[in-house]
Amino acid sequence: MENYLIAMCVSAGIYALMALGVNVVWGFAGMVNLGLVGFFAVGAYTSALLTLKAHWAIAGGMAAAAAVAALVGTIVALITVRLRGDYLAIVTLGFAETIRIVASNAIGLTNGTDGLSGIPGPGRGRLSPEMFNLVYLAIVAVVVAAAYVANERLRASPFGRVLRAIRDDEQVAAVAGKHVTLFKVKAFAISSAALGLAGALYAHYTSYIAPDIFVPLLTLYIKLALLAGGLGNNRGAIVGAFAVVFLLESTRFVVPFVPGITPVQGAAIREFLIAAFLLMMLRYKPSGLVPETTTRLPLPQSASRYQPTA
Repeated sequence: MENYLIAMCVSAGIYALMALGVNVVWGFAGMVNLGLVGFFAVGAYTSALLTLKAHWAIAGGMAAAAAVAALVGTIVALITVRLRGDYLAIVTLGFAETIRIVASNAIGLTNGTDGLSGIPGPGRGRLSPEMFNLVYLAIVAVVVAAAYVANERLRASPFGRVLRAIRDDEQVAAVAGKHVTLFKVKAFAISSAALGLAGALYAHYTSYIAPDIFVPLLTLYIKLALLAGGLGNNRGAIVGAFAVVFLLESTRFVVPFVPGITPVQGAAIREFLIAAFLLMMLRYKPSGLVPETTTRLPLPQSASRYQPTA
């Protein structure tokens, strides 16, 4: 039971890192990216291949995963940066499916649908399974804490304020002299780096990756985490990630109490419960559990003179 709880915390930490990355693009800049699982896969395969075939150190593989995912994110952003709304969502979703199909067919590189196994983990083989889980949980916690601090500094920086201005009204930001395209590309690169690092953390924890892992359902879970936690709020991204993992795992224990259903029907019930939770959140907490806070700047004294008095 202890190992199970630790494994769930590791999964929640990886989800939290992904949510923090997506928050930069969606929560701060207002761009809908449905291809996040594609960047997650790029990071996972990059680190796995470098450590398995090139015998890189795990830390080097993870750094390379973040860098390669950021590069791919920059390329995708340059192609899609002029798209908005549904068009951007459709193109990024197509990108994610393209990555999965390429991984399934590039047998010489990715081993196709059989996947890559034996991916090294820090201390795996030397540590007991219980100790390995604890060590990896500590690593994930440190990475998530660092990502949270970086996101908070980014949010409070002039760069973060410009991203929120682009989210609220792109034309006003452009009129104010901001290079909207450049800011969007930078946001995409930062987000993709976090997603690639999360993919590397996943690969080195499970020691096995295959194309059928990187399905659009994972994208929906991260979107749900942001909506549940609070879009645009970094604390909300982390809270939402843990809430989603708790929901996914808790429904696993609810299904056995429903009599006379098949395993397929049980899986459908779990998805129904998750959907019901999302609908309840949108109905009663539309801003999330930890909504984004907005700061009202005080008016200059010269302007306050002209304010009507009671």
